[in-house]
Amino acid sequence: RESDHRAWTPVSYTVTRQNATVQGLTEGKAYFFRIAAENIIGMGPFTETTKEIVIRDPITVPDRPEDLEVKAVTKNSVTLTWNPPKYNGGSDITMYVLESRLIGKEKFHRVTKEKMLDRKYTVEGLKEGDTYEYRVSACNIVGQGKPSFCTKPITCKDEIAPPSLDLDFRDKLIVRVGEAFSLTGRYSGKPAPKVTWLKDYTVVKEDDRTKIKTTPTTLCLGILKSVREDSGKYCVTVENSTGSRKGFCQVNVVDRPSPPVGPVIFDEVHKDHMVVSWKPPLDDGGSEITNYIIEKKDAHRDMWMPVTSATVKTTCKIPKLLEGKEYQIRIYAENLYGISDPLISDEMKAKDRFRVPDAPEQPVVKDVTKDSAVVVWNKPYDGGKPITNYIVEKKETMATRWVRVTKDPIFPGTQFKVPDLLEGCQYEFRVSAENEIGVSDPSPPSKPIFARDPIAKPSPPVNPEAVDKTKNSVDLSWQPPRHDGNGKIIGYLVEYQKVGDEEWKKANLTADSCPETKYKVTGLTEGLTYKFRVKAVNAAGESEPAYVPDPVEVKDRLEPPELILDANMAREQHVKAGDTLRLSAVIKGVPFPKVTWKKEDREVSPKADIEVTGVGSKLEIRNTVHEDGGIYSLTVENPAGSKTVSVKVVVLDKPGPPRNLQVSEVRSDSCYLTWMEPEDDGGSVITNYVVERKDVASAQWVAISSSSKKRSHMAKYLIEGTQYLFRVAAENQFGRGPYVETLKPIKAIDPLHPPGPPKNLHHVDVDKTEVSLVWNRPDRDGGAEITGYLVEYQEDGADEWTKFQTVPMLDCVVTGL
Repeated sequence: RESDHRAWTPVSYTVTRQNATVQGLTEGKAYFFRIAAENIIGMGPFTETTKEIVIRDPITVPDRPEDLEVKAVTKNSVTLTWNPPKYNGGSDITMYVLESRLIGKEKFHRVTKEKMLDRKYTVEGLKEGDTYEYRVSACNIVGQGKPSFCTKPITCKDEIAPPSLDLDFRDKLIVRVGEAFSLTGRYSGKPAPKVTWLKDYTVVKEDDRTKIKTTPTTLCLGILKSVREDSGKYCVTVENSTGSRKGFCQVNVVDRPSPPVGPVIFDEVHKDHMVVSWKPPLDDGGSEITNYIIEKKDAHRDMWMPVTSATVKTTCKIPKLLEGKEYQIRIYAENLYGISDPLISDEMKAKDRFRVPDAPEQPVVKDVTKDSAVVVWNKPYDGGKPITNYIVEKKETMATRWVRVTKDPIFPGTQFKVPDLLEGCQYEFRVSAENEIGVSDPSPPSKPIFARDPIAKPSPPVNPEAVDKTKNSVDLSWQPPRHDGNGKIIGYLVEYQKVGDEEWKKANLTADSCPETKYKVTGLTEGLTYKFRVKAVNAAGESEPAYVPDPVEVKDRLEPPELILDANMAREQHVKAGDTLRLSAVIKGVPFPKVTWKKEDREVSPKADIEVTGVGSKLEIRNTVHEDGGIYSLTVENPAGSKTVSVKVVVLDKPGPPRNLQVSEVRSDSCYLTWMEPEDDGGSVITNYVVERKDVASAQWVAISSSSKKRSHMAKYLIEGTQYLFRVAAENQFGRGPYVETLKPIKAIDPLHPPGPPKNLHHVDVDKTEVSLVWNRPDRDGGAEITGYLVEYQEDGADEWTKFQTVPMLDCVVTGL
């Protein structure tokens, strides 16, 4: 029966097997079935199926998935997609199994362990350069179906394509205020490029009016209800690892201009006309102002009258006014996109009020130099409007054209320093005054002047003094005068006078022979006393003299020696053996001192190079050795005294040989070495000792220790019976010193001791004149083989033992008793 019916329908009455085929069922409907057994007696009870059975084809595994495609490849990943099988086997797909095979291998390996129902998967962690092929299978409740057809072999490498950009807009775009606009285009590139929008080099951000939409292949920037501030240079950048492309668009959002900027200025007011001016609008609406529309009206009437509608200047003459009436002016700005709101002026009465200033009086010229002059004038009547500027003009006396001396305003001062005059030329000057109405007539010209510096004699030189002297000369020095009189100092005149005389003698005849601020006066007489004075000279003449304060006695001056030590003359100087020792000092003294170098109060080594100059002395020893160390002294001496300095020089070298090498505790396989440190450590701490040994029969020394800091060493691993020599050297940071060697060979044997007493001595036979003795070996042989036994006898009662003989064996017959 059908599951939603109650009536049962017979299928067969003659089934003798335990199965039956039910035909004529409707696919998709649910049925219950029941079976009864029958014999000749009758039919038994029915057995019914426990749950309904839906009629459909038998369930199989799914077909193979379709359209397996590679969507993206990088150096370490592959992204794949596929479509489901055409037939799912009669049961829902429960998962997909993705498999890969490395080209060159036979087997496919499952890529995913987890249950995967998505039809897209990225295989990661691959090795760059490897080549794979992929296949995918679908699973349902029955099992895994056939795999899809394999992909082509895929090599893991980054897909690279530089960005491309195809724009739908041009370089320029004009948009009316309130309208929307969009910038669109297409792009591509691998890896997928990053898209960035900039406006005037600033990143564009989305807001209520600004929308950015980017798909994998298209880009779009849209702006709703544009405003003037949206104007600017827009740039879209498409960039990936291989490069970038840019597109530009200059967007101009246009509108009618804002009103002209007030206030309206009445530059001129007359009885029948006015001249007004204003400033351009702050915002021209993105389009050039094509003209201004100017209108006028009587302040007491409502009708505006046109003045002009075709001016681009920001000033305008308002004509045809009636004297005494008050007027208002209004001004519109116009561009291609419309007319602004108006700017309206205050009321202004038409009448003559002002005029240009009067001409100034004749100016006066003062403080003339070779390239400038100061022009001074008095303020004229200003014509009713404040003076805003003075115009100063110049001309050469013989010329006809007046030239303005500066374009900058000259106000409020009534004097001006005129620059850039030509030295030696004659000039005249005149002045005009200017107010809002205009420029006055010029003043009468000034009196002519020549452009040249006024020159006066210089002031005296400063602080003349005698800085040195000998038995026939005096060196003078001074500083330039404080004032050069506006003329270049040509030089100086030096004069001298013997004390007691009245006449001053010239040391130099012309000033240009002494251009500097020092001079050596020569040809003086030893023992006499002189006065000195100096004059400065310029083109105007000689200055007053400046005197050296005190008379100077002409004689050699004495200065005791002075030593200025160089850094290499510090208290202690270290130099490495083989390097160059340099000692030097600067020497002063008058007369120049005698220089003496000594080492330990004796003459320095002949290998030392000693150099004495007029300013100092230097001692140099090349290829220093340890013996060059010691205390060096430098003595300088002249009649005024002497001075000595000393420096301790340490030549750093390898140490000397160790002392007193001793060998003790000799054994068959070892011995103990001891020594004392070297007398000379080479100027540096002993870092370690090197100990070596040599078999007497061998030519080769063998190191047995190279890092010992102690002054002793146990020489181990000797071969018994072999004779050895030992040697020791000390090392410091500059190297290894000479070896000290044992005087005689050392034999590796254990030390010898006397043997123990023989054991169990007794006689075995006695005769009237002899005795036969036997004994056993002693317990110890003293470290060496027993060579014999000494036999002695003593008469009973006597004190002395009598030697009989030495026998090699363990028995002896003593005779002669």
